[in-house]
Amino acid sequence: MHSQTHHALHHLRDAELRAQADAYRIAASVGHPRALRARLGWALVELGLRLASAPRTAATVP
Repeated sequence: MHSQTHHALHHLRDAELRAQADAYRIAASVGHPRALRARLGWALVELGLRLASAPRTAATVP
């Protein structure tokens, strides 16, 4: 393999690895997606409970 070709491939792979590392760092700093999923889940449960236990008035009864 020609040395310039090898050098170009090395720089290309280096750029790919750096991009992957940056993406990983960004994703790791955001936090666990499970935590967000759990918070969203409990928010939906709370909303459902509020809707189910809301007092019915004449305006809300069809």
